[in-house]
Amino acid sequence: MQIIVVVSLLPSVFSQLITHDYCVLGAGPGGLQIAKFLDEAGRDYIVFERSHGPGSFFHRFPRHRKLISINKRFTGRVNKEFNLRHDWNSLLSQNESLQFFHYSHDFFPHADDMVRYLQNFSFALNIHYDREIRKVKMKSSPEAWNGHYFFLEDQTEQEYKCNVLIVATGLSLPNKLKFPGEEYAEGYETISIDPSNFTGQNVLILGRGNSAFETAENILSSTSFIHMIGRSRVRLSWSTHYVGDLRAVNNGLLDTYQLKSLDGLLEGDLSDLALYRDDSGKLYVTHKHYLKRGLSAASNHSMKSASMLPQDDLDNFAAREPYDRVIRCLGWKFDFSIYDKSVRLKASSGRKWKYPLLKPNYEAKHSQGLFVVGTASHGIDFRKSAGGFIHGFRYTARSVYRMMENRYHNIPWPSTHYPIYQLLNVLLRRMNEASGLYQMFEVLVDVVLLGSDSTTFEYLEEVPAGSIPNVEKSTGRKIYNTGVFILVMEYGKNFSGPDKDVFHYNRAIGDAKAAWRSNFLHPVIYYYKQLPLEQQMELRPHGWPLPRPDHIHHVVEDFLTDWTGPNSHMLPLRRFLENCLQKDLRTFYADSCFVFSLIHQKLPIFCQQVYLQNQGLKRKDELKNYTSDLGFIMKTETKVEVDSLHSQSKDEL
Repeated sequence: MQIIVVVSLLPSVFSQLITHDYCVLGAGPGGLQIAKFLDEAGRDYIVFERSHGPGSFFHRFPRHRKLISINKRFTGRVNKEFNLRHDWNSLLSQNESLQFFHYSHDFFPHADDMVRYLQNFSFALNIHYDREIRKVKMKSSPEAWNGHYFFLEDQTEQEYKCNVLIVATGLSLPNKLKFPGEEYAEGYETISIDPSNFTGQNVLILGRGNSAFETAENILSSTSFIHMIGRSRVRLSWSTHYVGDLRAVNNGLLDTYQLKSLDGLLEGDLSDLALYRDDSGKLYVTHKHYLKRGLSAASNHSMKSASMLPQDDLDNFAAREPYDRVIRCLGWKFDFSIYDKSVRLKASSGRKWKYPLLKPNYEAKHSQGLFVVGTASHGIDFRKSAGGFIHGFRYTARSVYRMMENRYHNIPWPSTHYPIYQLLNVLLRRMNEASGLYQMFEVLVDVVLLGSDSTTFEYLEEVPAGSIPNVEKSTGRKIYNTGVFILVMEYGKNFSGPDKDVFHYNRAIGDAKAAWRSNFLHPVIYYYKQLPLEQQMELRPHGWPLPRPDHIHHVVEDFLTDWTGPNSHMLPLRRFLENCLQKDLRTFYADSCFVFSLIHQKLPIFCQQVYLQNQGLKRKDELKNYTSDLGFIMKTETKVEVDSLHSQSKDEL
């Protein structure tokens, strides 16, 4: 007698609930970056990825396999932090082998290289593949970190419980518009990428972004003509300074349009569009307003000939020629479908409708403990900075990690302490090296917290600008009523935009006295006697990253983005800092401090904190004479010069 044992999966009601402190949805670049930070800190976390490997988006997209993220391998510098300004693909890691230039030498890399890079980056991280989370809900509990737990259910009905939920799923759903005849439009996500399939065809592309122009660039040499229609005018990234706008590598259609080679751009609201197909399969465009004058909805928007097309009396309608293909390239949106109403994850309004509604610290507006990182966090800085791209969200993910460390583990935001005379040097170093401030301009800022007696300061890097009113709570750092400096990178207020001529003749500002008129990206230092309030943040002037300060200083723009000019950059900045602090921030040799101590009751802060602490550097005659001739230091040897020093205002010193 043969016994057959049948083994089956137990129902989910008998499966054990799996608990973790941190749950991360998605193993794309954003999910891997936050997982890397959590892993290095030894936190209890798990990453869920519905595909069989990391970076599944890059297995299919971009369809034509060329990334538009810059892979600049040579900058002439060896400083890693500076080089990250021009490396748009590497995630943040202490492992030198995980720099993207080891994986590709192409300026615009192949998408397969990104897949290979992410596979190596994900090594040893706690990622569970082939786990598709299909339902997320929230339940109150006094034991939970945030007063509630997040419960996740995968495709096998296995449940997971988390204190903190980090969403890194990106924008996964293609945008689709409802209009008559929409079924005739093929999607960017499925359209053929073989140019020979478009030979001799008339093609209409719906959309104006990089995916639309990428598609056009691929088939430009095969088609009869390409028309592209969108609601807004073409926005060129070199004009708007927004990396998400049209990049030069994809803009061949602009040439063939303006040089009269049959291709062209049309402006119109796509929601007013209507498509009709005749018996031969040709597609015609009209305005849905004319439906009531022509075909009914019941006709399935088809007709026997073009003479039946409902339209106005104009015979020079730009899109009057029939099309063989219509391609929808309207971008992507966030998938809210898996979140139960108890989670209260809402969509943003206005032009940010495709992103989740977030607070300035990247936490869901109505769900404490739910953070969004990666591309989907771009709602904070949409059409402004680089938060929707690797070279931007790698820094915002680090900011989220630092805030979580402070909130849940009482580990304050990393900071460094300096004596006040080092303030100029620290600011100069950051504005010349920092990559996070450079890429996330006007969004991430450096904060200088002055000590209780203003003789020391604490330096915090890459804090979200929107969270400045709550910086003490979010960073765990003490704030005194002695003042705050904030360093931020900005473009000129009226320099960027689709209708701006960013190549106008007098675009560059070289005079430090006119630094406030600088157009190109440059450092700006805000000084507040007291930290701004939330109401002040909400009422800040349009286009300003921060409220109006008590004092503000623009460091004049520099063609080489090198703000180390003694006269153009350093001297004006030092005088600004001195004016705010009412302190002399100059540095002196020991012999100068000795002379000051003989003739003044109050010494410069440098002499107080260095010379009087038995420190300081003595000048040698050769160095002394050379630097004196250049005017970099003061001569103090002769009686006339000593008397001159004596005559200076004691308050100034």
